[in-house]
Amino acid sequence: MADRRLQVFHAVAKHLSFTKAAEALCMTQPAVTFQVRQLEEQFDTRLFDRVQGRITLTAAGQVAFDYAERILALSGDLESKLRGMSGTLAGPLLIGASKTIAEFLLPRVLGEFKALHPAIVPRLFVENSEKVQEQVAARSLDVGFIEGDSHLPSLAFHVCCEDELLVVSAPSHPLARLPAVAPRSLAEHAYISREPGSGTREVIDHYLERAGVASDALQAVMEGSSPEALKGMVATGLGFTIMSRATVSKEVRLGDLVGIPLIPPLMRQLAVVYPRERMQSRLVEAFIGFARARLASLQSAGASDRRVA
Repeated sequence: MADRRLQVFHAVAKHLSFTKAAEALCMTQPAVTFQVRQLEEQFDTRLFDRVQGRITLTAAGQVAFDYAERILALSGDLESKLRGMSGTLAGPLLIGASKTIAEFLLPRVLGEFKALHPAIVPRLFVENSEKVQEQVAARSLDVGFIEGDSHLPSLAFHVCCEDELLVVSAPSHPLARLPAVAPRSLAEHAYISREPGSGTREVIDHYLERAGVASDALQAVMEGSSPEALKGMVATGLGFTIMSRATVSKEVRLGDLVGIPLIPPLMRQLAVVYPRERMQSRLVEAFIGFARARLASLQSAGASDRRVA
């Protein structure tokens, strides 16, 4: 409901980068620049100083940013109250999720929520955890689901469930014969990694550091930006990777890939994030509560299945 130019300006001011704002808003950089210039022309003042490829807020820009924070928050509150008065959950629901969560966990949750509330219109945006957080902070998404911790203080953060990461290899790989793998032995084999900014990669790097293994000690031969890409590379025998148990359950069951636990086990948190200072609509609140409960339930069911197996 707020002026789009104000939303774009707010994102640029928050990131102090036209490029990062464009990524967070799912816009092109020229489009972001055009919106900011229109706002500057409307007020006949410069909002950013641009020096040697870096930008800073001018005095006028700082005033505009302070007002933009309040205006966008009030606009969100107004929209929430008006929608809440209808008595039904309806309207768009903009959700961001990391690739593992979006591909293997969230579709079922979204389908069940949509079945309960047919009038909602969910839209799912898939990015790595870092970009999901940026888009939620810029208010271009209502809510985000990420792997690992949040690094943005403007976002509320709640753990939904835990997820175990396994060493994954082709059946012919030397690691496939082991019942479990110690972190130090991983450096002896070619490694296929997730891309920088991936929540999975961040969790793996921290785990290895705690085990006394520098992340650059691994023989990284390739990077992949999605679980499906990693599985395809690993299946060729090129090397091993580390990924969520949920992403490879089907391939392991069929015998196409092998999942080997790490010692100690590598567990990570899957969490939901949303703007801390913004009053959430009834729709967003209802979805967050539903998703947290269902993801926790799916985790419990998966743990029971593993114990039975």
